Order: sequence, then structure tokens, then C-alpha cells
Amino acid sequence: MLNRLIAFALAQRVLIILLSVALLISGYFAFSKLPIDAFPDVSSTQVQIIMKAAGMTPEEVESRIVAPIEQELLGIPHQSMLRSQSKYAIAVITLDFAEGTDPYWARQQVNERLAGVMDVLPSNASGGIAPMTTPLGEMFMFTVEGDLSPMDKRQLLERVIRPRLRGIEGVADVNSLGGYVKTFEVTPNLTALAARGVSLAQLQMAIEANHRSDGAGRLVQHEESILVRSDSRIRSIDELKQLLVASVNGVPIFVADVAEVKIGSLTRYGAVTQNGQGEAVEGIVLGLRGANARLLVSEVRHQLQEIEASLPKGVTLKPFYDRGDLVNRAIHTVTKSLAEAIVLVLVLLMLFLGNLRAALVVAVILPLSALGTFLLMRYFGLSANLMSLGGLAIAIGLLVDAAVVVVENIEAHQAEIIEKKQQAMLPALHVIYRAVQEVAVPVSAGMVIIMLVFLPLLTLQGLEGKLFAPVALTIVFALSASLLLSLTVIPVLASFVLKAQVHHTPWLVARLEAGYQRLLDWSFVHSKWVYTGAALALVGALALFPFIGKSFMPTMDEGDIIMQLEKLPSIQLNSSTAIDLDVQQRILAKVPDIQRIVARTGSDELGLDPMGLNETDTFLVLKPKEQWQAKNKEQIIDQVRAVIADVAGVNFSFTQPIEMRTSEMLSGVRGDLAVKVYGSDLAELSQIAEQIANILQGIQGSEDVMTLENSGVQYLQVQIDRVAAGRVGLSSEDIQAMLRTLVEGQTISSVLEQGKPTPLVMRGAEALRLSTETFSQLQLPLANGQSIALSSVAKLVADEGVVKIERENASRMSVIRANVKGRDLVGFVDEAKAKVQQQIKLPVGYRLAWGGQFENQQRAAARLMTVIPAALAMIFFLLFATLGSVRQAALVFVNIPFALIGGVVALAITGQYLSVPASVGFIALMGIAVLNGLVMIGYFNQLLARGLDVATVVKQGAMRRLRPVMMTASIAAFGLVPLLFATGPGSEIQQPLAVVVIGGLVSCTLLTLVLLPNLFRRFGVER
Repeated sequence: MLNRLIAFALAQRVLIILLSVALLISGYFAFSKLPIDAFPDVSSTQVQIIMKAAGMTPEEVESRIVAPIEQELLGIPHQSMLRSQSKYAIAVITLDFAEGTDPYWARQQVNERLAGVMDVLPSNASGGIAPMTTPLGEMFMFTVEGDLSPMDKRQLLERVIRPRLRGIEGVADVNSLGGYVKTFEVTPNLTALAARGVSLAQLQMAIEANHRSDGAGRLVQHEESILVRSDSRIRSIDELKQLLVASVNGVPIFVADVAEVKIGSLTRYGAVTQNGQGEAVEGIVLGLRGANARLLVSEVRHQLQEIEASLPKGVTLKPFYDRGDLVNRAIHTVTKSLAEAIVLVLVLLMLFLGNLRAALVVAVILPLSALGTFLLMRYFGLSANLMSLGGLAIAIGLLVDAAVVVVENIEAHQAEIIEKKQQAMLPALHVIYRAVQEVAVPVSAGMVIIMLVFLPLLTLQGLEGKLFAPVALTIVFALSASLLLSLTVIPVLASFVLKAQVHHTPWLVARLEAGYQRLLDWSFVHSKWVYTGAALALVGALALFPFIGKSFMPTMDEGDIIMQLEKLPSIQLNSSTAIDLDVQQRILAKVPDIQRIVARTGSDELGLDPMGLNETDTFLVLKPKEQWQAKNKEQIIDQVRAVIADVAGVNFSFTQPIEMRTSEMLSGVRGDLAVKVYGSDLAELSQIAEQIANILQGIQGSEDVMTLENSGVQYLQVQIDRVAAGRVGLSSEDIQAMLRTLVEGQTISSVLEQGKPTPLVMRGAEALRLSTETFSQLQLPLANGQSIALSSVAKLVADEGVVKIERENASRMSVIRANVKGRDLVGFVDEAKAKVQQQIKLPVGYRLAWGGQFENQQRAAARLMTVIPAALAMIFFLLFATLGSVRQAALVFVNIPFALIGGVVALAITGQYLSVPASVGFIALMGIAVLNGLVMIGYFNQLLARGLDVATVVKQGAMRRLRPVMMTASIAAFGLVPLLFATGPGSEIQQPLAVVVIGGLVSCTLLTLVLLPNLFRRFGVER
């Protein structure tokens, strides 16, 4: 089959050239249409339900909202995890589904189950399924700047900016935070209501009954139909004041007689502060799942510029987070490394081949293979991102392998023909055909083997699977394209470009051959020393391996810093923002490399990030890197840490936007390590969590250890006396409704202003909410014109409650989170597990789970330990099928463990950990080691077939294959050198891989050239 393909290509050279041009055009078109993002979409199929219930405590939210919904959701097919958070007035329920589950199907299933349980939820509970975004969907963040009031800024964001941005393709929603949401507020005068014999319910019903519009039908006038509408909608505060509430003894009572009507605002569950100067208004653009981040952000920027031109004078929109910047920097990191690698590869080709024409023929494989890869990426729906393009960067050195062997053999055959003076006897195309056909099988087998070793990456699960599957696919696409082109386009180009000439050994190759000749002769004489040295090196690497730390993934520097603050649970919003402003002023005064700070406290508008009033996410916007006074970002974080250490009553930790959301998505928590304590009693859970946090803080390498201070929220329990309330004609529901209206406020309708609805809210006076004493003296109006003190029908009891209740798969839990710095994650967790087991005895029914990045590392390691042996077995079978000898297949296989020696030593020298990227490096090493061994032993067999003795075969074959083996190793190694020294976003993920491969290639090449000939001489042929 391969022979026919080569013969067809050489017979139809013009067609092959035309197809190559078509590949250039279609490949470029595919590349221009590829979605571009910083990362692959690492989110699982996830559906979130957000329910709001004003005034409900976390315990009530859990028992009356979360528990019924969870019971209904259990049993949905393909469901892998069910998590929930119950906080004051809000519940967030998250369902994770198995990989490959269609998100639309999942949302439909959840929606059907939710509809079935809505009837049993409290009447004031509202909400539903969150927008179809992902935890990584925060694409763009900006603030509204200018001289407007916070309420006017918020109104501008809601009514002008948000609708325009929501119309952009790929935008799931635009989240509004900060400022005040304008309302028409009715504040009842309880004394006036009692004096006129009007109850709160009557006031509310009167407003609802007189604020309506309706259709009455049609009238016929001559030949026309006239539509009849009745309209009594309120359009202004004055009209609201003049609404009739009741008539007592013929005297009309209007709203203005019993209530104050004014412009107010909705109760706030969060706020945004900026630069230590005051509050701000923020917009967050959320991208749809699968949206093209680069195009989306570009369109958002364009729309904001257009919107800004139509805003009031002096009002501007100022971005502070732009995913597009990260995308551009990450893609620049990879493309720069690719360009540098290509230059290095071209230089090496010239040095090794010593022939400009031959080097150019081989170099053609790089753009053609890359364009073929882009075509396949487009077809299979892969995006161009840090990982997929990183796969192409990793493969650069491997792409030329097949072409190098083909061109090098063509040159050798052409030189041989001249030396034997047979050029007149054999046509040039026939010489090229024989040369390519001679190496086609070993080259194809070697490339297929390299593809096989990357297949285990496709079996990885979770985050690591989503990150490294694009790497594996890109490498397989690139190598497939390279192999096909090497057997078709390269021979055709060689037929046009390469001319038969006397063999000339390039200067570099001549020097290498001279040194290698002496080394090879010495090794044959001292073969026992060679075996002993190789064995000692292997034993040394095995002894060194346990001392190499293990981690999941290096932390990628996104360029942005988020500082998370946690204060006392009982803190009120104004006090929380005051602390935030104080912290911001301190940081800006003492950390010169930070130019802007935007912080959001509490819950956002949609409820996607339901933080408490005591929690703040602070975005620290850094100056351009060239203006930094600090050496690196870690030093900036240490400076901030030193400043915040003086602020009393505040816990803090540091993370990055994508890192934070990825951690939350995977385990529901933020941090490298998440220790989850499961149990039933909230107080017991908090106590155990505190003990574990103290243990973690005492372990070397721990950083930002935090557990939720889950007690201390102050509650005023109103215990209703049903008998006393019944005597005055009140039910418990009546009292609860009145209290909810007077304290929290109740939206009873909305007023249209310029086509936009403004909430119409009834709420008690501000003084009522500022003092528990004032609240305890509250007089409740009765329908009979009387009023009764709240204390007469209820007992007021001060109590403490919880901040939130977290559940996972219907079990309550408490979480301790920590980051690890300066040591490997697995070693840290092993020490922590031992100390926790030794110092803490869990009550019956309680259990621990260790999650976060550690859980990912354990899952990835377990999966690789299963699939890599299977891949090695497939490779051995392929070697046997290619070589036809178990003995020789085993000799090639021996290369693998010796190739890993250099990788292990390189990790130890550089201080890198054995992470998933490093494991990918070891996988790549296995493929290169097998390829080199196969190329060498394949040529040994060719010489044996000519009747040469084993000693001559080994000596001549090793010298003949020195150049291709050295080219393969050096090109693969130097192709990764740019990744080794790259500094942009994503370089942290690529560096461990480059370290392993470059280090491993040193030992792999040395042992291929020295150990393998000795082994073949001794064991290669049955005697």
C-alpha cells in the first residue's frame, strides 16, 4: 500500500503540486476561521439553579427550598454531582453531569424537575435556571465612570448599556453590580394607618387595584374596528400619592394621607468599591458556553465605544478585566515559541544536511503540516488556544523526522548511483522511488508509534482531560499530515530540486562521525562497562524518582490578581465596604505596582456568585510589566500581604480570575487543596473544620488557609404567640407578611418609565431598621382602626445563626481550603493526612474528603498508570509486526526506560515537580526513543539481508544512522528550547514538558548510539 502511494505521487507529480497548493489555501482559510481562546473549554456540563426568597435565613432556605428541590433532582440520568449553598435569602444549586452530556438536554431535564417542585416552595420564592454560561464565562468587566450618582449610573447600565451588550452574538448575559436600583417607594405611616382604620394589606391592595391597564374588546364604527383599552397606570409619584385607599364616613383617604411616597432603592445584597474612593457601578459580560472569546471581546469593545459616544457628557466606561488581553498574550507566547522553534529547526537542518536544497525540501514539511493540522482542527471543532497550539509547538521537532529520513536516504542513493556510475542506467525517479520505498515502512511505523504513545492523553478525565486532549489531538493531526506529506509531496519536490551529486559529508556531521567512531570502537571493546554504566544510571534514576515532588499542574500566570477578603459574619454592608475602602487605600499607598483596585462585596445581581456581606473579591489591576518596581508578581503579592496583615478582623487569600472559577467549578471551593468534612450538625462541622485549619497552618508550605467562620450571624427571632395574635384577629401569616413588608420591603408592582419598568415597593421607615429597640416597639395596624404592639403578640429573642449551609449529594459539609507554596502538593497532602488522622477523632457518621487540585492529580496519575501500559503493549505488538522478531522488538523496547533517565535527572536538577505536563513529556520521550531504536535496527536488518556479518552490520549501520538519529534528537530538543525559556502566560505549563523531553533526549540519544549497537551485537540475531 505504501509502495503504491509513493509510486502514484511520483507518477502524478503535477497533481501532487496542485493538491499541495490547495492545502495551502484551505489550511489558511481554516486557520482564519478557528475560534481563538486562552484555554480549551474546561467546564463540565453544568446546570445551576438560583432561587431567591427575601428575608429567609440559611436554615429556612435549606429546609424549605433546597431540600425539596434536591429530592426532586436526585435520579436525573448522567448526574455526577449535586451541590448547594443556602445563604440568607438565596440558594444556589449546582448539578454536574457526566462528560459528553448534551447541555441543552441537561437543562431541559432540570427544568422539568424544577417545574414539578415549584408548587411546594414558599410563595415568595422566585428564580430558576441560571444563564447558559460556564464558570469561566466572565469575559469582560468594566465600571461606569462620571459625575452621576450611583443610582443614575446603575440606571444607565441597566437601561442603556446592558440591552446593547446582550444583543452581541455569544453573550449569555450582562451582570450588573453596585449602585442603587431605583424604586418608587411607599413608606407606610403606621400611626396614620391606625388612626384611619386602614391596615397594611388594604394599602397594598388599593395600590395594586388602581395601578392597572386592560383591554375591553372591540367596537365597530362604520367600516372600521376600534380597540378599547382601559388604563389607570401610575406614571409619577404625584399620581401615586393621589390614589384612593379607602373612604371612611364619606371622607376619602389617599395614599399621601397614610404613607410617604418617594424615590428609593431596592434592598442591597452587595456593593462595588473602587480605589479607596467610594462606591462604583460595575458590569460583567458573561459569555455563552463555547463562544469564541476573542471575537466576543472584540465586539464588546466595539459596542462599548459606540455606546460611550451616546452617553451623557463626562460619563465613560472603563474596563478593568479583559479576557482578550489574556488570549492575545497566551497565543503570543505559543506563536513566538513556534516561530523560534522553526528558525532553530531550519538552522539544524542546514548544519546536518549541508545542502541548502535538501534543507529547503525538508523545511516545506513544517508549513504544510501546520496547515493540514489547522484544517483537521477546524473539521473536528478544536479551538486555537494555549494547549492545542502548544501541541503543535511540541510536535515541531517531530514533524521533520519522516521528511529528514526520506530526504537523507534519497541523497544517499543518488550519491551511491554516481559512485557506481549507474546514473545512465537508472532513471532519476526510480532512484527516488527506491530510496523512499526503502525507509517507508520503518518511518511509518515510527510515526504511528509516536501517535500511539499520545493516545493515553485522550483517556484523561476531568480538567486534565479537557486541557491535554487538544494537545494529543493536535500532535496526532500534525504527525499524520507530516507522514502523508513525507511519502508524497517530499519525494515529488526532491525530484524537482535535488540533483544527483557525489556524497559530501557536512562539517558538523564529519566531526560527529569522527568522535562517534572512536566512542563506538571503545564501547565494543568495553561492552561490560557500557552495560554496567547503563544499569547504574537506571538504578540511580529509580532511586532519585521518589524524591521528586508530585503536583497536578503548575499555576499559570494570568497577569491579574484577585485578593479575597473575609470579615466577621455579622458585619453589615456599609461596615464591610468601609473596610474594603481602607484596605484599598493602604494598598495603593504602599504598593506602587498596582494602579487600580475594583472590589465587589456580597452577592451579584444574578446570584451566580452568592457571597455574603462579609466576603469581598478584590481585583488588583497591575501596571504594565515594564513599569514594575518589583521583580515579579510573587513579590507584589508579598507586598500586599504585608500591608493587609495589619488590618484587624480580616482573613485574606490570593488567586486569579480563571484559577478561582476553575477551582469552584471542580470542587465548589477555591484553592489548591479543599478538605471537606461531611456530617449533620453545623456546630460540630465548624469545630472540626477549625481544628483541621489549625493543623494545616502548622505544616510547611501552607498558605492562605481559610475555613468559613460559620457562626456569629446575629438573629432576632420573632416567636409569634398564636393565641394572642388570634384574639386581635391576626394570623401568623398576617404578622409575617407585615414584618416582611416593613423590614425587607415588598415589590407590589412596577411603574413604566420610558418603556422601562421601575419597581414599586412598599417598605417601612429607615429608622425601623436601624435599632432593635425601635423594632421591638413596633405598632402593627389593625383593620378595626386599632393598633397593637409587636411585643404583645410575639416574643423577641436574640440568637446566633450560621452564615451559610453547604451540601454535597444531599449531605451537609464544611470546607477548609488552602494553597500550597514552596513544596509539592502530594507531599503536603500526605503530611496533612497523617497529622489530621493522628490528632482528630471524627464522631460517628462524620467523614473527610480531600479534593481540589490534589484530587485532580490523584485521578490523572491513576488513569495514566492504567492506560500507559496498555499503550506500551500496543507499541510492542506494532514493533513485532514491523521487525518480525520478538527479540528485536524487545531490544527497541529497552530504549524506553533508559530514555526516561534523563527526564528524571532533569526534573531533579531544575526543581520541577512531576505534574501532568511533565508526564506528557515522558510520554513524548517514549515515542522518540522507540522511533530512534526502530530506525537503527531497521537498517541493521537491511544490511543483514545483504549477507554481512553481525559485527560489520552493527558498525556500518550505527555509523550510517548517526546522522538521522542525531538530527531527530537535536531537532526535537532544540524545537522545545523556546518553550523552556518562554515567559508569557502558559509558559509555566509547557516548561516541565520541555525540561523532561530535552533531558530525556540526552540519555535517549546516548544510549541509542552506544548501548543499542552493543545489545544488537550480543542479542540481536539468534546464534
